[in-house]
Amino acid sequence: MEHDLDKFPLLSYVLHQYDSNHHAPPSTAVQQTLAPSFPLLSDPQIMSPLTQSIPTTITQTLTVLASVGPRPDPLAVSSARSKIAEILQMDSLSPEEAAKEAEIYAGAVRLEEVYDSYEKELSDLEEKLSRVYATEVESLLRSREEMNEEVVKVLKAAEAGQVLERVDLSGQELKFLPEAICKIVGLVSLNISGNNLTFIPDAISKMKKLEELDVSSNSLESLPDSIGMLLNLRVLNVSANNLTSLPESIAHCRSLVELDASYNNLTSLPTNIGYGLQNLERLLIHLNKLRYFPGSISEMRSLKYLDAHMNEIHGLPSSMGRLKKLEVLNLSSNFNNLMRVPDAITDLINLRELDLSNNQIQAIPDSFYMLKKLQKLNLDHNPLEIPSQEVAKQGAEAVREFMRKRWDMIMGEEQQRIGVEAERHGDGSGWVSWGTSMVTNLVSGVSLTVGFGGGSGDGGDKKPGESHFYHQI
Repeated sequence: MEHDLDKFPLLSYVLHQYDSNHHAPPSTAVQQTLAPSFPLLSDPQIMSPLTQSIPTTITQTLTVLASVGPRPDPLAVSSARSKIAEILQMDSLSPEEAAKEAEIYAGAVRLEEVYDSYEKELSDLEEKLSRVYATEVESLLRSREEMNEEVVKVLKAAEAGQVLERVDLSGQELKFLPEAICKIVGLVSLNISGNNLTFIPDAISKMKKLEELDVSSNSLESLPDSIGMLLNLRVLNVSANNLTSLPESIAHCRSLVELDASYNNLTSLPTNIGYGLQNLERLLIHLNKLRYFPGSISEMRSLKYLDAHMNEIHGLPSSMGRLKKLEVLNLSSNFNNLMRVPDAITDLINLRELDLSNNQIQAIPDSFYMLKKLQKLNLDHNPLEIPSQEVAKQGAEAVREFMRKRWDMIMGEEQQRIGVEAERHGDGSGWVSWGTSMVTNLVSGVSLTVGFGGGSGDGGDKKPGESHFYHQI
């Protein structure tokens, strides 16, 4: 049985190409991890030097590892080492007797040392293949097209010792980014937008001082995990590519202030994105295929601008109200998918602009009047009932005033009901009940009590048009 090579994905892949009769292909999961880092692995001109780098002794190494059986348990090895040390220190045993006694435990230790020795060979070979790949890719791409003049100028300037902080290689029809660019010390801004790039090399992580990176309008299908090592990155533009996801490691870019991932094919955002990007102020994710926001988005406490129009958003997390600094929110054109907004949206106390047009929203939250800083509101092309279409077209101030009056009337009705109840009981307990009821309504949403509105529950059976207060307003 062949030794498990999942820890050495590149070696596993190359071995199968080297001799498919004796080496099984790597698992699907392993192949998926290879694709982002080694996108040209299937190219025959790349594979040939890789297979030539496989030493003839590899078969013997794998045979030995397969024949010795499974690796001993680490706890068992540690225990054996301690036992041997204890035996060798026993004064009651002669050296010969101690050696004989220790031999009982030496087998596990020797087996562990065999594994360490041979796996180091495999690890070294994995690193060697990675270096060969990088060299051959650059050589191949150089041979396919003459080096771009602008790239040559940049590299020559860097080699001459010139300090380069900003490099603009946009619109140069580049098919690859030479790794030498990634080695320019001190680079603060790199613009490689509007090219024909299909991948970004892992070496991008070497740009430790990079603050702005624009890779928009290319043909990227993924970003390297190593992008998470750009700890000083403040602005990242990956718009207008073919991305279906963003790497989880992007959450490590804690200095990010602006992230533009619009015009892609994103179906989700990294689950941990909000926990890392707490300095993010602008998030542009429009024109994707997003269905939900991760709960962690509510941790983006610095967020001021969020554009998620033209997606497939089905709902917003109830914790959205924590985004106290949010000023602009665009959730328009999610069409048949977005049917309601949570009450918590009225906790966005600094919201100035809100676009909910082209959705299926029937009612906005009863507490909408609390958005006192709201200046621009677009509710067009929704099957609105609360407020009416006529009120909605009058703008933010009119809607806010309508919802305030509606809230006052709801509270008045509730107070009157509790008052009647108090008179019926003939004591003061009714007013205590009223106070309790008021608090409950404020927490859970009055819409649950009256049976309509933007509440988070199912509500009652009464439609807005049937409400006595709706007609009075």
